[in-house]
Amino acid sequence: MDSTRKLWIGLAILLVSSFAVLLWAGGAIFRAAPPVPERVVGPSGEVVYTKADIQRGRQVWQSVGGMQLGSIWGHGGYVAPDWSADWLHREAVAVLDGWAVREGAKDYASLTPVQQGRLRVELEPLMRRNTYDPSTGTITLAEDRVAAVRTVARHYENLFGNEPSTASLREAYAMRNNTIADAEKRRALTAFFWWTSWAAATERLGEAGETIAPTGPIQNHRVTYTNNWPSEPLIGNRPAPSLWLWSAFSVVFLLAGIGLLGWHHARTHEDDRPERLPDTDPLATLRITPSMRATAKYFWVVLALFLVQILLGAITAHYQVEGQEAYGYAIADALPYAITRTWHTQLAVLWIAVAWLATGLYIAPALSGHEPRFQRLGVNFLFTCLLIIVVGSFAGQWLAVMGKMDLAYNFWWGHQGWEYADMGRFWQWFLFIGLLLWLTLVGRALWPVLRQRANETRTIVGLLFLSTVAIGLFFGAALMWNEHTHISEVEYWRWWLVHLWVEGFFEVFAAAVMSLIFVRLGLVRVKSATTAVMFATIIFMAGGVLGTLHHLYFVGTPTSVVALGASFSALEVVPLAYIGFEAYHTYRLGSATPWMARYKWPILFFISVSFWNLIGAGLFGFLINPPLSLYFMQGLNLTPLHGHTALFGVYGMLGIALVLFCVRGLRGQMKWDTRALKLSFWALNIGLAMMALFTLLPLGILQLLAAIEHGYWYARSAEFMQKPIVDMLVWMRVPGDTVFSIGALALAWFIFRLWVVPRPDPEFQSTAPVPGKSN
Repeated sequence: MDSTRKLWIGLAILLVSSFAVLLWAGGAIFRAAPPVPERVVGPSGEVVYTKADIQRGRQVWQSVGGMQLGSIWGHGGYVAPDWSADWLHREAVAVLDGWAVREGAKDYASLTPVQQGRLRVELEPLMRRNTYDPSTGTITLAEDRVAAVRTVARHYENLFGNEPSTASLREAYAMRNNTIADAEKRRALTAFFWWTSWAAATERLGEAGETIAPTGPIQNHRVTYTNNWPSEPLIGNRPAPSLWLWSAFSVVFLLAGIGLLGWHHARTHEDDRPERLPDTDPLATLRITPSMRATAKYFWVVLALFLVQILLGAITAHYQVEGQEAYGYAIADALPYAITRTWHTQLAVLWIAVAWLATGLYIAPALSGHEPRFQRLGVNFLFTCLLIIVVGSFAGQWLAVMGKMDLAYNFWWGHQGWEYADMGRFWQWFLFIGLLLWLTLVGRALWPVLRQRANETRTIVGLLFLSTVAIGLFFGAALMWNEHTHISEVEYWRWWLVHLWVEGFFEVFAAAVMSLIFVRLGLVRVKSATTAVMFATIIFMAGGVLGTLHHLYFVGTPTSVVALGASFSALEVVPLAYIGFEAYHTYRLGSATPWMARYKWPILFFISVSFWNLIGAGLFGFLINPPLSLYFMQGLNLTPLHGHTALFGVYGMLGIALVLFCVRGLRGQMKWDTRALKLSFWALNIGLAMMALFTLLPLGILQLLAAIEHGYWYARSAEFMQKPIVDMLVWMRVPGDTVFSIGALALAWFIFRLWVVPRPDPEFQSTAPVPGKSN
């Protein structure tokens, strides 16, 4: 049995076993999820909330932006509070204030430290005790909690309305006035917010969980449904013992994985260049088929979406310092924060995905030399569908957030409220069908190569095809939940989409495409490239599949999921180190022959992918991935630190590299004035580093210290986020954003000139082979 066949078998076993465990974990999550009660009642039986209130409140929350306006259980936007943590703290303080007034004091804050300590001891069991009755589906609250719930509910009803007393908070949270104009909807929203905070404060029934001591004077303590998240000193929410244990083990797994990788690399590393390199560029005379030429419009749209995304990102960031305005203009009335952030995050995925989809459509006929019938028609039809999806989904989201769409239509046509999965269900189905069309177009063009058993590149092309199949099918995870599916289940499937679709199978697709490009250029031996791609895929998938669970520590999951997520998310850093090993090798390929100068900038963008993979995805990712770290950091600015440097630094830079490789084929006979590319490369990388180091990292560290010292609610509160130093750090984004924008404009200018004012390349004309003659 040859080594390639062994690698295929190993990959198959790995994927089957990993997905089996992931599906098992999903079942455990669904069983352990916090219950949605039929009724919430007071001690005398009066109804506080019903299940219908909670479900309708969730619909209202989703329609106004959901996770794009603040967050739930730590997942979402960063300017408004985490509503679960904010409600929990306000309810705890309201109970304490009520008790303080009963004892003759003004409020809890006016008591002595000894008195405060005594009340906190009474508060903890009141808030943490689970009074849910599974037989009746009823939660019974003490009278003091019922009064506190009503007090906090009034605050939120005023906040999401137009009450003058909460105007300053709306400005601090970047919320438009009358975010929810209907009073009944505002009341329903409070039911949903209360339920998310109840799950965060209430100890889970039926699981031994976090027993500190089984016997003796020390009382047993169970974790809450959200594994004691968020940090809230008033009710004793602190990191559970399992978070400490599995965080320590994750470091051990990381060190072991990198050690094994280093040993493997040292043992198997060899020079994989062929004995004789080509004298000329093998792709210079590539026949550009009609469907390949039709992909050019995709790259134009990629640049347009990229530029709009940057503009929306600047507006979204600026909302943090001016609230409802941008440089004095009240744009929140037309483009509220929830919309600009929705479009900003969605465009980030869309333009990168379109770049990769277009690369697949371009590279498939290039590899096989086969142009199937009606391929160009399919490419053009898919392009039209993508434009309709972007415009239609964005229009629906705007109508929903502005309150112009009936709640009954929101799930299908408006704003689903799930970060990175915001578009309405109709548009998700449309996109899924479009991806199946893309899969068909790429597959039928690759089919001749897949049928040739003697073709040396068949294994890599097969892996490219399988990753194409996975990209097409795994978007179906977005269709696995319905309008009233439990949030814990939605989060499980949503991270299949965000983590597995983007961070898993797109990685394999990119590795296969880049290897095939270097093979076609004659710079790498086919056997070496095949082994490298298969090995890279195995280590991607080894940590990537079960690493999905690190997003699910605090969404109502059992301790077993925390253990699996911590162990395997640590291994996600290992392939990033492997890519770092390959970066130098890629650089060497860039100078292997004189004609490789034609590919200098695409290769440099690919090398920057390796850099940001190590820094953004690796270091900044592992910074927040261990359970103990994420307990305090989730939803703070250390999360977008990882998000920006990984999403753009890795996938964005890789998208640009692939675009440039394709454009080199489409406009290869034209002279490339690379001064704009040089400016773009350095401005994008330096601008991204400035964003990270000037704003996101220091602001995230300040929030982390605040969360550890005072509780998570404080790190996300208006009181903290309106401090002068926070304003200064947010303004410090301007230099980085400006440099980054210059890089994007330079890239667009370079592509624009290649099509609008092209100049033939004299060197290419003199060296290109003449058909029918020998060189």
